[in-house]
Amino acid sequence: MATAVEPNSSKQKRDPLKWVTYLISAICLWWVYHNFAWRTEIPRLRAVHWWWIALACCFDFLVYLVQSWRWNALLKPVARVPYWRTVQAVYIGLFANEVLPLKSGEIVRCYLLAHWNHLPFPKVFSAAMIERLIDGIILVAGFYWILRHGHLPNRVEVGVAVLVGLVIVLGTLVLFAVLNKRFAHHVTTGHRWSESLLMIVEGLHLMARSPSSFEGCFASVVYLGLQVVPVYALMASYQLGLDWTAAVTVLLIVRLGTIVPGAPSNIGVFQLVAFLSLHTVLGVERETAKSVAFLMFLVITVPLLVGGSIALAFTGSDLHEVYEQARNYKHHPLKLGKPERERK
Repeated sequence: MATAVEPNSSKQKRDPLKWVTYLISAICLWWVYHNFAWRTEIPRLRAVHWWWIALACCFDFLVYLVQSWRWNALLKPVARVPYWRTVQAVYIGLFANEVLPLKSGEIVRCYLLAHWNHLPFPKVFSAAMIERLIDGIILVAGFYWILRHGHLPNRVEVGVAVLVGLVIVLGTLVLFAVLNKRFAHHVTTGHRWSESLLMIVEGLHLMARSPSSFEGCFASVVYLGLQVVPVYALMASYQLGLDWTAAVTVLLIVRLGTIVPGAPSNIGVFQLVAFLSLHTVLGVERETAKSVAFLMFLVITVPLLVGGSIALAFTGSDLHEVYEQARNYKHHPLKLGKPERERK
């Protein structure tokens, strides 16, 4: 009887956090759109230059091909991973982020790549940690550049300060793993998660000291740089008269505002942050800023849903099965086709 109750009790413990994210999402959507002039703004979509929208969608696909390249580069000291398998894992992870709460796709993509290539999950996860550290450093550098050439609201500056703190903490952990691998072994030995922690430390040690980490850093600059194009294209489609600096500002604020795991697709929070960055920071007219935020969400989300659903279809499984097995990877081996080595 105990085995039948444990999954439900575990699920009930997770439900409150999930519903809190949904509540926050609903409040944000209501705050932005409760008095939105739908009758006047929706017809304005007819005047939008749709080839700019098409360009934004194309670059949105391209961005995650570059992310796959970066992930492969970081994993080189651990294993040579087939590029298109990485693309598939990335897009399934993105699809999971769009339909599941709390950025569940990060677990899904790491687990899929580990399974397909017979790699330890913690080592693949350590590459994802390095990705986030590099992203954080680039975002901090971007905000520093903006602050030197302009001004940001106090709320944004507080968020930047929190981001700097997170980057320092994560950077310190990575540096510790690189320089003190033996000491980390003694600290973690005997703990419940010692094996996984040791693999993460070993992965960080190998990847951060490898020459391929420079390739990963370069790919990260390209990865974040390409994300500016869809934002600029959307603003150009509305003929807002804003330049590339404005597009960088919007991207940085949106990335900062959606860094905390939330509802699927960060819906609600995304629209709120995009609206505030356009209206409060850049001075775009209120209703226009709401329209652009709404369209920006669609342009960024729909390509990921399409690409992710196609990638998932090739696994012959459904997302719920993938997610549940990824969460319990130690106890339930994933059964999604054959691993890469077995297929050769």
